[in-house]
Amino acid sequence: MLIYEYKLDGTKKQYAAIDEAIRVVQFIRNSCLRKWMDERGVSKNDLQSYCAVLAQAYPFAARLNSQARQASAQRAWFAISRFYDNCKNTKPGKKGYPTFQHDTRSVEYKQTGWKLEPDGKHSRFSMPTPTERPLRTHVIIGKRKRS
Repeated sequence: MLIYEYKLDGTKKQYAAIDEAIRVVQFIRNSCLRKWMDERGVSKNDLQSYCAVLAQAYPFAARLNSQARQASAQRAWFAISRFYDNCKNTKPGKKGYPTFQHDTRSVEYKQTGWKLEPDGKHSRFSMPTPTERPLRTHVIIGKRKRS
């Protein structure tokens, strides 16, 4: 499996688009967590389908790639399942009740939403930019890591 870890070198508009994507991911994760807190019996599939509901209700959420939205719901479910596992295993002390995130620092693009250009020095990400075209070219700095 190839893992690409690069630093991006972009313009202020591109960095603003990345910041907006990070805020959208944080919003989706926190919304999924709120849904779990407010309703009983919420499953992982309910959170995954709730991403589509959020995308229809909020235009800024719809601009983010669908797999990136799904990944943020998956992270929320991971926090919930870790809490359940700690309760089942009777872990002493605090069980790690899921909390809202205030300092999200990343967006996870899995298979879609990004493209590495043939030259290996540029990449395209689908970012939530309301006024400009959705695919933005970024210069990447670094080397490919193999694992």
